[in-house]
Amino acid sequence: MRIISGVFKGRRITAPRNLPVRPTTDMAKEALFNILNNLYYLDDISVIDLFAGTGNISYEFASRGTETILAIDQDFGCVKFITDTAEGFKMPIKTLKSDVFKFLANTKQKANVIFADPPYDFPVEEFSKIPELVFANELLEAGGLLIVEHSKHTPLSHLPKFSYSKNYGGNVFSFFEGPEISDEEE
Repeated sequence: MRIISGVFKGRRITAPRNLPVRPTTDMAKEALFNILNNLYYLDDISVIDLFAGTGNISYEFASRGTETILAIDQDFGCVKFITDTAEGFKMPIKTLKSDVFKFLANTKQKANVIFADPPYDFPVEEFSKIPELVFANELLEAGGLLIVEHSKHTPLSHLPKFSYSKNYGGNVFSFFEGPEISDEEE
């Protein structure tokens, strides 16, 4: 995998083969960050990366100036790899080894962008728990987005707060909108 843009643009990161991951493709990642660059100043936001895997998405945010990034995965090898890579590049990524659903049920930490890349073979019911927990626990800042990456064979448009989706090959990003920014917050 490589970092697409920012201060670490072009850097290649090679994850150990034994990690249980499916990294987001470069094409899909570039398209996602083109969308995000039009919505946010990436150096002014906070990010939670759920099912972080290799840390691919977290590294891209860090390279583009995001200072507050929390990467969560339940696999010890993934968390160790992200921690070691972030330290090596001096990236501001904090890691947490946790079951994502337990984290979402118990955290009070909010973010502007919450990105979730669960295993593609999750049943739809598991996918639906992600927005359900994010919105029930009010984990998005005003104007925030929950982005769920999934297979084109997993429909999520029926879920509450769904806004739109973008397809890139077999990858789909579904966007869920958080609370709107009020006039006082602008």
